[in-house]
Amino acid sequence: MHYNKNRHSYYRLSYHLVVVTKYRHKVIDEAIKKRLIAIFTEILEERWGCQLVEINTDEDHLHVLFDAPPQVQLSKLVNNLKTVSSRLIRKEFSEQLAPYYWKPYFWSNSYLILSTGGATIDIIKKYIEDQGQ
Repeated sequence: MHYNKNRHSYYRLSYHLVVVTKYRHKVIDEAIKKRLIAIFTEILEERWGCQLVEINTDEDHLHVLFDAPPQVQLSKLVNNLKTVSSRLIRKEFSEQLAPYYWKPYFWSNSYLILSTGGATIDIIKKYIEDQGQ
């Protein structure tokens, strides 16, 4: 397994983020999808120092798999991703989105973020329990 490193640590922190459109409106077409991928890629890699592993959309939600350094505060990262992408998408696709969004929102307030890894919680728990034996 490959680990990333910084000045004081080795790490592999992978996350699966899912964000959904406000009211689950099915507004993500091919043009919006391409722009969302570009926005999320730039924010994750250039602004936050994360590594994008995979990204894809459906008509009403977006999935992102990424690796992040340990100093990244996930709630702030997600807030930044949603705020910037919402602002840009609403600005660039205003005519297309007008029938769906009359308030300045694109994403739902909620999101799902999962940590990912090769071991289950039960395996890690057993490993910790077995320490010192």
